[in-house]
Amino acid sequence: MLEAFAELSTPLVADACVRNGVPLRAAPPGIGAVVPGARIAGRALPVRHYGSVDVFLEAFAQAEPGDVLVIDNGGRVDEACVGDLAVLEAQAASVAALVVWGLHRDTPELVEIGLPVFSYGSYPPGPVRVDEREPEALESARFGPHLVSGEDLVFGDPDGVLFVPADRAEEVLATARRIMRTERAQAERIRAGETLRRQTDFDDYLARRAADPSYTFRRHLRRVGGAIEE
Repeated sequence: MLEAFAELSTPLVADACVRNGVPLRAAPPGIGAVVPGARIAGRALPVRHYGSVDVFLEAFAQAEPGDVLVIDNGGRVDEACVGDLAVLEAQAASVAALVVWGLHRDTPELVEIGLPVFSYGSYPPGPVRVDEREPEALESARFGPHLVSGEDLVFGDPDGVLFVPADRAEEVLATARRIMRTERAQAERIRAGETLRRQTDFDDYLARRAADPSYTFRRHLRRVGGAIEE
C-alpha cells in the first residue's frame, strides 16, 4: 500500500475522495509526524486506550505486517499514551506506523527507533488513570469526529492523515493519480509563463458566473479539464 501511495500525497487523496463521493475523513489539524517527512499507508489496526498499555499488547496479537495502529486516546492533551516501549513492541509485531489521537513521549528514543509515529506532539507525563474498557476497544477507534475500523486504510504524510474505506481505495488512488498528472502539467505551464488564469480560461468563467451566479469555479474546471480544487 505504501508503494501505491509513493508518488501521491494526502491532499491528492483528499481531492480524489471528494471527486469520487467518498466521505472525507481527515485527522484533526495538528496531527503530525514525530520525524518530519514520514509517510505511511496501510490497513488500520484500531485500538482505544483507557490508561494502560495492555490494550496495545492485545492489539499487536491481531496485527498483520504493514498495519497502522490507530490509537483513540480521546484527543487528550493531559497525558502521553505511547512511548518507546510501546513503539518497540509495535515494531516487533510488524506494525508499520502508529497514529495517535493524543500525545506521545520519549521523543529521542522514538526518533532512534525510526518507526513512524503521528500525534499531536510530546508531553512528559504518562497516564495516571485506568478507565472502564468499552466492548469496542479492539474493533474501532474514534479519531476526531471520525470512527475508524479495520475496514479502513490510513494514509499519512507531512500534510496530515486520512482514513479511506479499503473497498474504495483503488478508485480513490486512481483518481488521485489523474489529478496529480493534471496539476503537474499545469504547474509546468505556469513555470513556462502561461498563467493559471489563462489555462483555466478565467475570464470566461467570470463572464459565465455573471450570467449565471450558480456557475461555480469547480464546475468550470470540470468543463475545461483543470484541477486546483475539489
